[in-house]
Amino acid sequence: MASWSLSGALKGMFSRKTIDEETWTDLEDALISADFGPDITDSLIEELRASVAKYHTTDPVDLKRMLRENLEERLAKHDPTLALSNRPAIVLVVGVNGVGKTTTIGKFAKFLTGYNRSVIVGAADTFRAAAVEQLATWAVLGGAQIVRPQHPGQDPASVAFQTVEKAQQDGIDIVLIDTAGRLQTKSGLMDELGKIRRVIEKQNPIAEVLLVLDATTGQNGLSQAEAFIEHAGVTGLVLTKLDGSARGGFVLAVQDKTGIPIKLIGQGEGIGDLTGFTPHVFVQGLID
Repeated sequence: MASWSLSGALKGMFSRKTIDEETWTDLEDALISADFGPDITDSLIEELRASVAKYHTTDPVDLKRMLRENLEERLAKHDPTLALSNRPAIVLVVGVNGVGKTTTIGKFAKFLTGYNRSVIVGAADTFRAAAVEQLATWAVLGGAQIVRPQHPGQDPASVAFQTVEKAQQDGIDIVLIDTAGRLQTKSGLMDELGKIRRVIEKQNPIAEVLLVLDATTGQNGLSQAEAFIEHAGVTGLVLTKLDGSARGGFVLAVQDKTGIPIKLIGQGEGIGDLTGFTPHVFVQGLID
């Protein structure tokens, strides 16, 4: 856990007797330290200064309320609801290797089974044998069935097809398809994902394409993922390794930059540490 936290920094600031120039400087420093980025920080400070002037207040408690409302409003511009009403609801999980994609699938399965949804996982990252074994371990922890490749290097699209087929036959509610973060072949990664999509969509529409991002890598992680955003039809973001109090600004920055809603956040290593994203709850944890 990070020793510095935004909520801790704000607590001292908002307990002062008045709003002065030192308050604005400290608030700017705190937001930058929490990974909001310079553009959003400048915009927030400008809007908050205008609100303070409009309401003729010098009370830091008012500033805290205004900050909370501003952040909630910004985060609520995008709908975080998971579109999982189809049966089966098919979810492609994409992202570069190393972001926590495999563990996220296990945690997402646990999240869904907690709502009494049956889940099956398709191990379509067939280019890494270790990935299949790791996924199988996390699927079991999450209470999900798994469809493995029938032989090493099996075509990923055929594994995805078999997974959806089994879900249809067995009446399983949710299908989670793991995909490669990179390929050891000459075919392009986006071509491979496109093939998986086409094969699945002959059986059933795809409900969600979730892009997993590692919050600790900040803007670098976002740059790595731009190809997925451009080509993979991403419908939602999953942020992993997110210490809400220290890295919280990245949530707003990534949603603002991509225009794609954050749908799930992971704030720990345990199987139960993935939750749905709710702007009000998130901002409350960030500031209070």
